[in-house]
Amino acid sequence: MLLSQSPAATHPQPQLPTSSSSSSRRTHRSAPPCSRAGAAPAAAESLLPPGLRAESLPRHVAVVMDGNSRWARARGMPSAFGHEAGRRALEDTLRLSRAWGIRALTAFAFSHENWSRPKLEVDFLMGLFERVINDSVAEFLRDGIRLRVIGDCSRLPASLQRTAREAEEATRTNSQLDLTLAISYSGRRDVVQACRSLAEQVRAGLLRPEDIDESLFAGELETSRGSDELLPCPDLLIRTSGELRLSNFLLWQSAYSELFFTDTLWPDFGEADYLEALCSFQSRDRRFGRRNL
Repeated sequence: MLLSQSPAATHPQPQLPTSSSSSSRRTHRSAPPCSRAGAAPAAAESLLPPGLRAESLPRHVAVVMDGNSRWARARGMPSAFGHEAGRRALEDTLRLSRAWGIRALTAFAFSHENWSRPKLEVDFLMGLFERVINDSVAEFLRDGIRLRVIGDCSRLPASLQRTAREAEEATRTNSQLDLTLAISYSGRRDVVQACRSLAEQVRAGLLRPEDIDESLFAGELETSRGSDELLPCPDLLIRTSGELRLSNFLLWQSAYSELFFTDTLWPDFGEADYLEALCSFQSRDRRFGRRNL
């Protein structure tokens, strides 16, 4: 997923060794303990873990999946092993999101800047993305997951573009959870292309400049274009591996997102880490600039 400084991947489909997550997690934003009083309400197909409240869960969670290469390097393995382990972490996060009633998950898989990485590693990742999407369609159809891929798709291999289009079309009517994969994505580019689209509409006489407002602009962003409805902005944005920045991810959309940073490397990000992030979110006072009296 989001690449860290790392050597090029050298194995096309490595077999992962069994590893366990660390029992203790240190975060830059400590999460206050959640209330554990009373029985947890039901969400989706399973009961929420104690401490989570269905009425105050984020609707949309975004994740910057960082640390795959460092995870592999710490084990003396090429980065390909870390990316494969990162795939498993994403699958687990998707499964938990659906079970707990979260309606949208957006994952930063590959940034526009990541094209500068070694070609062997980039080629491995392109193949991994294609394999992940292709292998997941049947599960997405069974579980009601709608897939979208955003970013500069023109730079992706033709086979990956085709696989993504076919998966998007196959899952278009699903409504349990929206999964968005950001591949070759840049938040700044997203804003620029939205401006260009609106400018073209003004030039064509379809729109007046004074008609442009935040809602109209949001509809031109990649998270909403091509969809029948606007995807809500992320309520919670999680970044793993100890880095404290957005790295050009969902810059407009995350204006009022709650941020959660953890030192946990993405392949080790599991249920306990996700639960900690959600509990932290539920402890925040979200005022959106208003003053609570």
